[in-house]
Amino acid sequence: MLAMFADKLQHALSQTWHSEYIQALAFIGILLLILLRCRQEALAIVKSTLGFLFTITVLIVLSTLCYLAALHTPSRVLNEMAMLLMGVLTLRITGLTLFRVWLPKIGFMPPRILEDILLILAYIAWGMVRLSLAGVNLSGLVTTSAVITGIIAFSMQDTLGNILGGLALQLDDSISIGNWIKVDDISGQVIEVHWRHTAVRTRNGEIVVIPNSVLMKAKVTIVGSKDVNQWRRWVYFSLNIDIPPQRVMDSINKALSEAELDLVSKNPAPNCILMNYKDGLSVYAVRYWLTNPQIDDPTDSMIRSHIFAALKRQGYQLASPALDITMTSDTLERELRLQDAELQQRQQALQHIDLFSKLSAEECHHLAQTLTYAPFAKGDLITRQGAVAHWLYVLISGEVDIWYEINRDERKHLTSLSAGRVFGEMGLMTGEPRRATVIAKTDVECYRIDKTSFEHIIRSRPQLADEFARILMERNQQLVAVQGQVTSSHAQHHARLLDNIRRFFRLNTEER
Repeated sequence: MLAMFADKLQHALSQTWHSEYIQALAFIGILLLILLRCRQEALAIVKSTLGFLFTITVLIVLSTLCYLAALHTPSRVLNEMAMLLMGVLTLRITGLTLFRVWLPKIGFMPPRILEDILLILAYIAWGMVRLSLAGVNLSGLVTTSAVITGIIAFSMQDTLGNILGGLALQLDDSISIGNWIKVDDISGQVIEVHWRHTAVRTRNGEIVVIPNSVLMKAKVTIVGSKDVNQWRRWVYFSLNIDIPPQRVMDSINKALSEAELDLVSKNPAPNCILMNYKDGLSVYAVRYWLTNPQIDDPTDSMIRSHIFAALKRQGYQLASPALDITMTSDTLERELRLQDAELQQRQQALQHIDLFSKLSAEECHHLAQTLTYAPFAKGDLITRQGAVAHWLYVLISGEVDIWYEINRDERKHLTSLSAGRVFGEMGLMTGEPRRATVIAKTDVECYRIDKTSFEHIIRSRPQLADEFARILMERNQQLVAVQGQVTSSHAQHHARLLDNIRRFFRLNTEER
């Protein structure tokens, strides 16, 4: 009895188990080893392959049991299904190895959608081969399929349009993952290109799904890609039409070229141009190249801050809409109060500076009247080492960094100054070139004191020169130490500074 069952089982296995299975399994095993060695995501492929093999095993077992039960038709159907799945699995692993290992090795990176289409065509071809071997009349099937395909294509033309659009986008590489695109009012970075749609992540973090057929029909602007990651931006501002345009453009261009601007390309450099005359105003634009399209609005804002500070330093005001309004002037008293408050604030700022501590109240009042308001935006170059500038700055808000330029490509940070400090005093008192570079660490506000304003005071009281020389000598020690220079004695240093001050202001050297 047992021998008879063994004979039946052996006969059944001969009908349901084929030697091609062993060859296919060996081939699949080799390809899986290659994938595991070359691709990080191969573990997921192995798991899905095991699922396929489990299904095939179940089909073979069921086919064998049906054959033992003399159910030959179901057994044959199950056997054909197992053979079909084994072929599909072999094609899938072969395709994955070809498209994700071998082709990239020779420098060809086919789009994923091409891989999917070729695999589907291979699956269809394998299915037709198995149907033909099973005795199915393919001519009638093809005729029927053609009619059904026509009906499906007509009813699903939008879906097919999306699929063909996705295929075209992948094949011609016009829109790739990582590109920054603009479609109508949607702007963002392409994160996925699928069969049906392209996913775009906006700067607000939203993911917009755009049908591929829309991308094929609409005008798409590519503003940034992985290879060329620069995008020209325009920042507009208006000034009074009476202000000379060339002076405005030169001031803005100089400020932007000297400032340290994050995410702004230096080549091409930012530049300011006059765009138009409109409604009694001159309309200007700063054009710059943004190196990261994602940070557009914050960088525009930074550029506007530099424009505002540069205009303020020149005494220019941004233009307001021009309106003719007749009003009675009843605010003169209030305006005078504001001027007095501003003057008092300036005097207090001067009184807290050791360089001007010996000035009388009248001299301090005179000097406060001549101060020039000078704001700077974060990153602005306030003064450069070696430049000749006969003024100093009183820092009233913000912070600045002091740098010593060792050579053209190397510099050393000396210190940072905050509100209440001054810098540039050697240029004001002796006319020497700047001995360090000063850059705005934050947005800063300064008062500027020039030689003309200070000359009246020191010429009326030449004895102040000695006190100024002493203070300058003390403030100069840190910079000299960093430069590693050997200095003369304090007395000699003081005498030299005093002589430089007297010579610069043309004081009477006999008057001590």
